[in-house]
Amino acid sequence: MSRRSKIYAGLVTAIVPATAVIVALGASPAGAAVGGSGPYPADYETSASLANHTIFRPQTLPAERLPILVWGNGGCSANGLSQGNFLREIASHGFLAIANGAPNGSGSTTSQMLTQSIDWAVAENSRQGSKYYGKLDTSKVAVAGFSCGGLEAYAVSNDPRVTTTGIFSSGLLNDADDYQLRRLTKPIAYFIGGPSDIAYPNAIDDWGKLPAGLPAFMGNLNVGHGGTYDQPNGGEFGRVAVLYLKWRLKGDTTAGTNFVGSNCGLCRSQWSVQQKNLTLDGDPPPTTPPPTTPPTTPPSSPPTTPPGGTPACTAVYAVQDQWNGGFVANVNVTAGSTALTGWRVTLNLPNGASVSSMWNGVNSGTSGTITVTNQSYNGRLAAGQTTSFGFQGTGNGSGATATCTGN
Repeated sequence: MSRRSKIYAGLVTAIVPATAVIVALGASPAGAAVGGSGPYPADYETSASLANHTIFRPQTLPAERLPILVWGNGGCSANGLSQGNFLREIASHGFLAIANGAPNGSGSTTSQMLTQSIDWAVAENSRQGSKYYGKLDTSKVAVAGFSCGGLEAYAVSNDPRVTTTGIFSSGLLNDADDYQLRRLTKPIAYFIGGPSDIAYPNAIDDWGKLPAGLPAFMGNLNVGHGGTYDQPNGGEFGRVAVLYLKWRLKGDTTAGTNFVGSNCGLCRSQWSVQQKNLTLDGDPPPTTPPPTTPPTTPPSSPPTTPPGGTPACTAVYAVQDQWNGGFVANVNVTAGSTALTGWRVTLNLPNGASVSSMWNGVNSGTSGTITVTNQSYNGRLAAGQTTSFGFQGTGNGSGATATCTGN
């Protein structure tokens, strides 16, 4: 399905100085209720060890550990205060929120800056002498963003440290990027500005392509693309984002009742709600999200059989998408008659093909014969259990072969 909003494409690639779009991209905060509405009055700071970022935190760190939100701004703006009211509100409820860009910075950001935020938070939590030493819950990390920042969030959602993804008035611009949807394995939520939001068609298109079984929520509030971020405490988007993060990052099932079930809290409000695979008890994501399109190539390799005749594991390679100059492939790894503590797949790529990015696996090499080993979270397989990894490549992916050995 072709993407429909050329205006939206222009907005998300623009660098914010254009006055005509400053409201849509989220202006600098004005008239904020300083500190937010939560129990921990919050403000922002910077760190020399995390250049070009803005850190929102409770002014006095509470006894409870702070889950982490990393945030991409509208327009991919490098002004870390672009959605400052909204992020201060979140921090006031006991979260550490890190925005791409320095306070009142200029220029544009990249998705890698979100990864830098996660890296920094993890390092500070373990660094003796840091004010955040032992104060952060690094097992609970949300990546999210508004408009162009939502595209940045999509790009790093496959980071194994990410617990949930938030897409705010955003959606993929091109069908060639749909591989980012297929690699999603953690709960995702969309908060969109209704049919008048220029990102609405893209968000709805993405919603229809999510992996089967993936826990997902979509809420539409008919306020258009600009949302409510610059209102005191982030307005309605700030209120709902806090509830979602309390549920997903703090296990607050009372907050979760706003999102789950036919009689959910937001279902009885001005929000228009859609739900997939949601339960209040954590709805664990599928180990292997099924592909949204059928494989276009047949299984390419026989089982690897160790001495004794019992397959340790099998690897089944399939091209999911192929276009001029690139492709997306998936490899299913299945344990044999005995459990595995780890696996290794050898891929023989055709001439001219190479790996440009990979998810749910760790590759050694990018072209020719490469090896892929499990991540820390998908190496243990019970007998007969299947997991998978995928990658985007350049060239033509047809004709690759894969073999598997297990531990």
